[in-house]
Amino acid sequence: MEFTASSFELFDRQWALLTAGTEGHYNTMTVSWGGLGTLWGKPVATVYVKPVRYTHSFMEESPYFTLSFYPERYRKALALLGTLSGRDCDKVARSGLTPHFLEQGVTFLEAERTLVCKKLYTQPMDLTRIPPEEAARFYRTEAPHTIFIGQVVSILGGRA
Repeated sequence: MEFTASSFELFDRQWALLTAGTEGHYNTMTVSWGGLGTLWGKPVATVYVKPVRYTHSFMEESPYFTLSFYPERYRKALALLGTLSGRDCDKVARSGLTPHFLEQGVTFLEAERTLVCKKLYTQPMDLTRIPPEEAARFYRTEAPHTIFIGQVVSILGGRA
């Protein structure tokens, strides 16, 4: 297997939407920190969400979450979804994306690929174990991210 820079840039450069909740009550946010791998013999996706984010409570409450990836032409929509809060407005409507409700979560019709993930593990990051320079850079005024690891139970629209 060949690893390329793009293998490690999937989240950082392309971004993704992390969505949790149900048809009647869900939220989505843009994520650029995450990874794909294997844990306990299962294919997994790992994402990091700060507790101050509205999506965090949906991630805590929901047994499933989705990660969806988009063509470049949706970059503005993803940027908007990463800057507005679902607490304050209907940011999905403002983004122009079309929600698509699944049995185990929510994605959007415009996604090239969606990973449906069953939550396996959740752990708040321990500030005392984060390198001091990173703690000062990312957590000066807010609590550290929570790590969410989910088993990829299905892939829609493409191959991971």
